[in-house]
Amino acid sequence: MEFKKIKKHQWINFSIWAVLYTLFTMWMENWWLLLGLIVLTDIYITKFIPWGGWKKSSNSNVQNVLNWIDDIMFALIAVYLINIFAFQNYQIPSSSLEKTLLVGDYLFVSKLSYGPRVPNTPISFPLVQNTLPILNCKSYIEWPNWGYKRVKGLGRVKRNDIVVFNFPAGDTVALNRPNPDYYSLLHFNGREAIRLNRAEFGDIVYRPVDKRENYVKRCVGMPGDSLRIIDNRIYINGEVLPDKKNVQHVYYVETDGTIIKDDMFRRLKVSMDDRRLVSERTGGETDYYYQILSHLGFTKNPDGRYHPIYRVPLTTEAVEIVKKMPSVRKFIIEPELIGGDVYPIDYDMGWTRDNYGPIWIPEKGATIELNEKNLALYHRCIRNYENNTLETGAGGSVRINGEPATTYTFKYDYYWMMGDNRHCSADSRSWGFVPEDHIVGKPILIWLSLDKDRGLFDGGIRWNRIFRRVEAFN
Repeated sequence: MEFKKIKKHQWINFSIWAVLYTLFTMWMENWWLLLGLIVLTDIYITKFIPWGGWKKSSNSNVQNVLNWIDDIMFALIAVYLINIFAFQNYQIPSSSLEKTLLVGDYLFVSKLSYGPRVPNTPISFPLVQNTLPILNCKSYIEWPNWGYKRVKGLGRVKRNDIVVFNFPAGDTVALNRPNPDYYSLLHFNGREAIRLNRAEFGDIVYRPVDKRENYVKRCVGMPGDSLRIIDNRIYINGEVLPDKKNVQHVYYVETDGTIIKDDMFRRLKVSMDDRRLVSERTGGETDYYYQILSHLGFTKNPDGRYHPIYRVPLTTEAVEIVKKMPSVRKFIIEPELIGGDVYPIDYDMGWTRDNYGPIWIPEKGATIELNEKNLALYHRCIRNYENNTLETGAGGSVRINGEPATTYTFKYDYYWMMGDNRHCSADSRSWGFVPEDHIVGKPILIWLSLDKDRGLFDGGIRWNRIFRRVEAFN
């Protein structure tokens, strides 16, 4: 080939893409990728391979269709790369972080904040987490499956950051019963019951790290911290961690017979889903709360009925408003025993949702003794997250990867994540630590916020939250 025949615009296009591709290779720290420069050279300079030959046709209609396909493929590849290495869209599905992030908030999650991960499953459909809608099948191909690698980002996870991460206990999923997690189902039902009752539990599937469901919580515990919760207050290394302004807890509010109206609930910022009148039997979960009212100190009227009693999550600001309501007779915070089981679910530490720990959060390079308590707390880290075989024998003997072991040194840093809606959040108190390889990114911008309790033209769009940084509400 004569280089004199190569046009100027070919050299310009090649130079631009070659520089960008080289910078990308340097960022990935994978010099094998430089072999891609050979492909770029042929696309723009030598043209030995007819890269665009597939979309050429003598039929103009066919040509138009092929051009459309070419544009769509380019757009999908661009979206795929942006989604992996820069930003990802995320919708808040539950109230676990209210009132900082609200149900109906749509977020841009920055993967550059902590450094994007090289995908474990590189061949996957863009903008779909793990299941293709309608077809209801996997959205990814399991081969090739790459190990964990995170490239350089703008910073690292810090305490009190709001973080999006892959659900650690989501490695194994019963498709018909994804909540609670599979390991809780095992504890309460047994492996055989789950395996034999496919009608109730569905197929059992394994998901790679990057295809596990995305969760969003606040990071309150850092690697190497000792964390403890005493009467709903978090202590880190013996010192209290001040609550954020939007932290809330569940209260039972009894009135003198007055029904709390919608405008007051809106003032208290309590959504319809979180308003629960528990003083009347209405079936389902409400009946459970009705049955415990007498144990909480509430008494019935002479007619055998309770005054209206509501179970609602309230911030400190909302509590002060409730205190001044003339119709309120009594209100108490929900006691800890209603909170259910806590991590580790298969070992009784004597901990509860509101009084938990102390628990040490694993740090990369730190070594622990392999005793009964530590195995209960950290066996998932050793086996599931750091991919070792772990066997226990008579007399408390332990074998890791077939070798006798009395200690273990962690390969990853771990984090402790909790929701601001403390009594209505399934978080690290329920399923434990979040490994560093599960960290997805940091929510930075709310680009849309919809209130499903209101009509579209009656406050359904929260205009005061649109295109606002998440930090403004943190």
